[in-house]
Amino acid sequence: MAVYGALDIGGTKIAGALVGPSGRLITRAQRPTPARESAAVLMGAVTGVLDDLSAHPAWHDLGCLGIASAGPVDTAAGTVSPVNIPGWRGFPLVDRVRAHPRVPPHVAPVLVGDAVAMTAAEHWRGAARGVDNALCMVVSTGVGGGLVLNGRLHPGRSGNAGHIGHISVDLRGPRCACGARGCVEGMASGTAIAAYARAEGWQPPAGGAATAADVAAAARAGDATARAAYDRAAQALAAAIAATIAMVELDLVVIGGGVAQAGDTLFAPLRRRMEEYAVLDFARGVPVVPAELELDAGLIGAAAAAAAGPVTGAGHPDGDAGHRRAAGAGPLAGGQPSGGVVGARGDLTGDPDPVVAGVRP
Repeated sequence: MAVYGALDIGGTKIAGALVGPSGRLITRAQRPTPARESAAVLMGAVTGVLDDLSAHPAWHDLGCLGIASAGPVDTAAGTVSPVNIPGWRGFPLVDRVRAHPRVPPHVAPVLVGDAVAMTAAEHWRGAARGVDNALCMVVSTGVGGGLVLNGRLHPGRSGNAGHIGHISVDLRGPRCACGARGCVEGMASGTAIAAYARAEGWQPPAGGAATAADVAAAARAGDATARAAYDRAAQALAAAIAATIAMVELDLVVIGGGVAQAGDTLFAPLRRRMEEYAVLDFARGVPVVPAELELDAGLIGAAAAAAAGPVTGAGHPDGDAGHRRAAGAGPLAGGQPSGGVVGARGDLTGDPDPVVAGVRP
């Protein structure tokens, strides 16, 4: 059985998985991201995840390996410069992963942005399945996004298309880690939500850390400051989403990531704010829905990237000819990895799988 390897690198965690050809997770490993440490320490955490995965018997059948990373990324150069991981700037992640002593010589790692990976996963077997034009977003430690246009993933020349977290929605807003002012990420990420609530006087539970999940719990309990923090985030998201709809015309917006786990605490004000910003006839009423694959979407998308091969601006290494092939061409080309058959529940094999089956919040 062919096995896909997957890494998902974000500001909070570095996760890895071995994934079967049907999309089922065989095993999973995870380490905290030492985001403020040196490049070497960060790579040590990645190496630890690879060590854990390569100790599993299924590693012997590894056929390909996908890497989803917080961005910006440069898919052509194989480098990453995540805004929320300052120790990596132009870091040669693909070469370092390829140099791991247990990565087989025939395996060439394929790099995609984490939000592009999430988009590939949701379009393959999640909430955007069968949708021709969609924006899929990750709202977590940072805010990222990816686009499906005309039924195909649109990663862009460098792999960063759809990077909605760095659209500026407030010209006098706070300075973002990227250097610009008023970015969506600086107002709607989990970190930003917690920081704004604290600045406005909200206090976390005794002995607890101030997290977006804590703010959401307080909002559900009726805390006005916590509700205001989520409304501010929703307004920033709505402004950027509406601008994206106006630019490319979308059929659907999918939002996943840790902050999206707040459910209606986020989605209710977001949908209300969308009515204020998406006012043109063609932009009104575009559904905004939770991601189905939740926190494993990055891993599933990285596996999809590995199955499809190197990401190019055309969405497939063989260009249009590759895209026109049957569904076995891979999800980055609008199909599925070979062997995948979409089941009624979003599970590729059609049977319940508590690890990867889609669950709406």
